[in-house]
Amino acid sequence: MTDTLSDTALDQLFREARTHYKWQDRPVSDDQLRALYEVLKLGPTSANCSPARFVFIRTPEARAKLKEALSPGNVEKTMTAPVSVIVAHDPKFYDQLPKLFPHADAKSWFSGNYTLAEQTAFRNGTLQGAYLIMAARAMGLDAGPMSGFDSGKIEEHFLNTEGWKANFLINLGYGDPAGLSPRSPRLEFAEACKLA
Repeated sequence: MTDTLSDTALDQLFREARTHYKWQDRPVSDDQLRALYEVLKLGPTSANCSPARFVFIRTPEARAKLKEALSPGNVEKTMTAPVSVIVAHDPKFYDQLPKLFPHADAKSWFSGNYTLAEQTAFRNGTLQGAYLIMAARAMGLDAGPMSGFDSGKIEEHFLNTEGWKANFLINLGYGDPAGLSPRSPRLEFAEACKLA
């Protein structure tokens, strides 16, 4: 992998990509969601720990439960999105390490250390949520990541049976450009970076 992506690809992933709040009436199929996961799962995590867990909300029943947990400002943009994703993590991700990192006893690094396990799960699960956004953009979908929800209700409705913990939400679909405002500014290199 030595070639730089084309300007068209960089535009699609970063420069022209936007966080969407309004959605076209176009479905996202379960096959698209499976293909999305097959791409995002390849992003790096420490010791290949892969702690993120994803709940794809598509059915009317699941959407009604999700609505109960949303902050008022997030209801319309979420209820009109074809799919909403709960990005969560498994606090006991280390149980999978004999499979995911078989060349070392990595499970023992975390199983007796709650603080390290939680930090690792949250950090790497967040990374995997970002990979989902970028994979979605690469596959022609738009994303609207957000906070603004009651994590207790999310966990009660969708995650507690597995013991997973909520991190953030991402709406997925085909964005409606009419709902976009001008892009907000970003920090310049000198404001955000240091060369050491």
